[in-house]
Amino acid sequence: MDTRIHPIYLDYNGTTPHDPEVIAAMRPFLETEFGNPSSSHWFGIRPKRAVETARRQVAGLLGCLPEEVFFTSGGTESNNHAIKGMARTLKEKGRHLITSTVEHPAVLEVCRYLEKEGFETTFVDVDATGMVGVDDVAAAIRSDTILISIMHANNEVGTIQPITEIAKLARQQGICIHTDAAQSLGKIAVEVESMNVDMLSVAGHKLYAPKGIGALYVRKGLRPEKFCHGAGQEMGWRAGTENVLEIVGLGKACEMADRHLDYAGRHLKAMRDRLYSGLADGLADMHLNGHLEKRLPNTLSLSFKGLEANRILEEIGLEVAASAGAACHSDTVTLSHVLEAMRVPLEWAKGTVRFSTGRTTTPEEIDRAVDVVIKAVQRLRKQY
Repeated sequence: MDTRIHPIYLDYNGTTPHDPEVIAAMRPFLETEFGNPSSSHWFGIRPKRAVETARRQVAGLLGCLPEEVFFTSGGTESNNHAIKGMARTLKEKGRHLITSTVEHPAVLEVCRYLEKEGFETTFVDVDATGMVGVDDVAAAIRSDTILISIMHANNEVGTIQPITEIAKLARQQGICIHTDAAQSLGKIAVEVESMNVDMLSVAGHKLYAPKGIGALYVRKGLRPEKFCHGAGQEMGWRAGTENVLEIVGLGKACEMADRHLDYAGRHLKAMRDRLYSGLADGLADMHLNGHLEKRLPNTLSLSFKGLEANRILEEIGLEVAASAGAACHSDTVTLSHVLEAMRVPLEWAKGTVRFSTGRTTTPEEIDRAVDVVIKAVQRLRKQY
């Protein structure tokens, strides 16, 4: 029996544990149902049905048709496929892309890579809360703009972007619109029709499903260039034998997210706000990053003035798991590109820590975390 006291996990934006229901759904495909879903014989029947059930479950969460969903290896591949695929399909129409300065590297690096193929990207700035301005996107549009990719919610500070308004603008101009929804699924409503997006990326391991599985929604009628060529699985979108085990896990996770969305949102927010209130009551010189209201219910990015994030994490690491917004070395500080884009002053930014709550986070864990973090910050401030 493991008698060790495990740290309190407050890094759910980094990754989530496997939900027990997800594990139970996957188990037959790990232990007995090994067939190839492309096989025509008996052993392929149940795996094939399981993949199609999972497709319907993902579509149910997104509010789209099952045939508009295909499975990928994760959010990074989904973003790559969406942006590269549509850019290459539409290159005769134009070669200009628009994104924001606070996107995940799986979007930013793809746009930069496409420069080698003659594409050009405008990186729209954000305000001090990390919000992209709809007017700024409008101002960036050119006659040769073919694709806009703006994330649904930021992974570091939680700011929720005005995707619906940006998508409306894109549609008026006949421009394809993609959003990276890896962080928002299961926390807030994500419905492709109301958002009016053409493509949307899903990452399983942010949703209590396994790592290495994701999905991409592609609106019916769009034809992004194929990402992987081969035998034509996934309706011809992505070749390769399907990862049945993890596809089943993602499907179950999406079904659960749909079923528990309202409760999950309330619980995540209650735990996040309890953490913030406790820390704010016990510490001065602490700043909250991100939009005060339009923010993911579980995300709390805090800057501790004059401290270094890695030192804070070292102090709390055996008791609380969180992530840093800056990497501090002997003579340099590497800030996250998100904090830089938000123009957070260095004396604050270098001491930024992101806490993110989850479905199983308890009030008792939050109260313990508050005590640990306050004492750690106080100890460090005495040393500076």
